[in-house]
Amino acid sequence: MATVIGVLVLVIGLLVSIALHEVGHMVPAKKFGVRVSQYFVGFGPTLWSRHGKETEYGVKAIPLGGYVKLVGMIPPAERVKPVKGDGWAARLIADSRDAAVEEIHEGEDARAFYHLAWWKKVIVMAGGPLVNLFLAIIAFTFVLSVIGAPTSTLKVESVVPCVPAAGAVECSADDPESPAAAAGLEAGDEIVAVDGQDVTTWEDATAIIAASAGETIEVDVDRGGEIVPLSVTPEPRERVVYDEAGQPVIDDAGDPVTETVGYMGMYSEVEVQQQPLAAGAELTWDYLGQTMKVIFTLPEHLYHTARAAFGLEERDASSVIGVVGVGQVAGEIASAEVDGYGMEQRIGDMLMLLGGLNLALFAFNMIPLVPLDGGHIASALWQGIKNGWARVRGMSTPAPVDVARMMPLAYGMFGLLLVMGVILIYADIVAPVTVT
Repeated sequence: MATVIGVLVLVIGLLVSIALHEVGHMVPAKKFGVRVSQYFVGFGPTLWSRHGKETEYGVKAIPLGGYVKLVGMIPPAERVKPVKGDGWAARLIADSRDAAVEEIHEGEDARAFYHLAWWKKVIVMAGGPLVNLFLAIIAFTFVLSVIGAPTSTLKVESVVPCVPAAGAVECSADDPESPAAAAGLEAGDEIVAVDGQDVTTWEDATAIIAASAGETIEVDVDRGGEIVPLSVTPEPRERVVYDEAGQPVIDDAGDPVTETVGYMGMYSEVEVQQQPLAAGAELTWDYLGQTMKVIFTLPEHLYHTARAAFGLEERDASSVIGVVGVGQVAGEIASAEVDGYGMEQRIGDMLMLLGGLNLALFAFNMIPLVPLDGGHIASALWQGIKNGWARVRGMSTPAPVDVARMMPLAYGMFGLLLVMGVILIYADIVAPVTVT
């Protein structure tokens, strides 16, 4: 039951995000005088709809997207250069143009989208993705600054008694005593200074320790209100180097890059702490960079995902996932049985998932290819460049950018997205990615 509830919460949250995305297009379009004939959440058969003054609002059966129909996005033939040829692409362009022209009511040509100034087109088309970006910031900020995030404190939770052998996690009789145990560090000690430097975070302390492999340093701890100095010699250990996205750094030979760091042998006490208000925006920026990297390498990710789906390789934990995979993750979050993992943590993780989805929607929609919003933004910017160049040369305003010529590319992109969706759904079923 918890899994079902988790999936339902995710679906509702995603539908709200999609609905607000379309509002982000619709509101500025109406503000600029464009007639918006339809506003729908979902695709396929209509489940419910009602007609407003000039817009039909409704919900469709397949909750995998939404759309607003902006009248007159494609300029009529007399406003643009004629399309040469009579092949399938030319017919597709002509059919798309005819359908767009038919939507314009008699006497309302001035309200067609193609008449808008280029900067107004940018505002309308960027409105949807920017709503998703804003929702991601809100979700991350609420989780980090209201619910709080698990944070490693300077208080020692436990001391590892040994230095485990490479690749091992358990101590054996032959393993040497850990530097923390040898120095007399105890659970409950709170680190206040390392190597003469005051520290305020666990990361500060461990960074100094990691840089002091084989060197004897002093670690000052607060033990029951008394400052106790301890002499520690961190044990040199090799560890894999990871990049900002959490992936191992690979050298030219294809092997993981390693570094020598100091090992002390202790665990931090973790507490849920509220973060500064700016933490949500900072996390959004970090995640956005990681998301863009995934998008730039999407063909490679899809290749490995397809291989994993057919049993040719193991599916990586950082693999891209589809709608089924997202639902599975939501179900795992809702049904997880872990000590200390209560309702607040479940809500927080679900909001983080929704925030990540909104961030992905923003980044993906900003790709400058039709039918994505970024493709329409790119065409509007090109219109602005053309207008500016004509103005500099003292020429008349050029014809509007002919979006109809992009229809063959749009259909090709739609086909690629469909194939990608099928691959991800199949992979999520036969080779799922788990988070627990």
